[in-house]
Amino acid sequence: MFNALIARQSDDVQGVALESASLEDLPQGNVVVKIDYSTLNYKDALALTGAAPIIRNYPMVPGIDFAGVVESSDDDNWLPGDRVVLNGWGIGEGHSGGLAQYARVSGDWLVALPTDISTREAMCIGTAGYTAALCVDALVAHGLKPSDGEVLVTGASGGVGSIAIALLSAAGFRVIASTGKTKETDYLEALGATDLIDRSTLAEAGKPLQKERWAGVVDAVGGNTLANSCAQTRYGGAVAACGLAESPALKTTVMPFILRGVTLYGIDSVMAPASVRLPAWQRLARDLDKAKLASMIHEIDLTEALEKSREILDGKIRGRLLVNVNQ
Repeated sequence: MFNALIARQSDDVQGVALESASLEDLPQGNVVVKIDYSTLNYKDALALTGAAPIIRNYPMVPGIDFAGVVESSDDDNWLPGDRVVLNGWGIGEGHSGGLAQYARVSGDWLVALPTDISTREAMCIGTAGYTAALCVDALVAHGLKPSDGEVLVTGASGGVGSIAIALLSAAGFRVIASTGKTKETDYLEALGATDLIDRSTLAEAGKPLQKERWAGVVDAVGGNTLANSCAQTRYGGAVAACGLAESPALKTTVMPFILRGVTLYGIDSVMAPASVRLPAWQRLARDLDKAKLASMIHEIDLTEALEKSREILDGKIRGRLLVNVNQ
């Protein structure tokens, strides 16, 4: 038997509780993983609180990512003792997820951890950090160079924003952080932000074309912030969009794209193939300063997950929430 956070629904009302489960309770899959750590991401917060219909069937173990060690395997690619990480592929939504001490999954969903990243560090990074790396990879593949100008990171004090700042700074970019938390100035500058702007300057509806400023953008919030970011991006620049914390709506025009040649990249972390995932984890292993990573982390256990999810949705969390499922 093992501990698992399980969401159940009765009369269309969702409840989440810490329960005892067995391997027989887990869904089909050809690899069993003993989980060391999981995380709480924005999507997890939506799922745990029921604020959005993330969970598609019940009962369900939430948690869209985990890191651990292979316990048993019927997949020739994985052996007991292999250290693995899983992000996305519908776990915590349609397939039992990471907020438990064990998971049974498809071996095709797993990624081998780089040798110099521990399972704890992998979930300090989590889906938020992996998504940030995908965003940075997209901007670099676009051809963006530090000499091209400033890069804007929105939602800067969140998980994606924090790690995006650290990665961009490590790559030599001048990073401008957009945040509503002015008290986090020291934290963001320590990660590598060279300047801050108040998020309110981007949150209101603006003109379709504005003064050119950004060579590139990592946007984790959507809505007017994303529209204004596109409108302020310089000729030939690129915007990597990966979130909707402000809004899923995008009220803009084609003008930045056809008059300035701006490229808008949609960043999907859930179904991304291994050819995209592996370089992202390699960038994290190579470029992410572990001291900076440690400064982002607040560690919790499974019993705290629901309350911390509410705090995420209320915008009260800075950095990353690491879940020690064995604590």
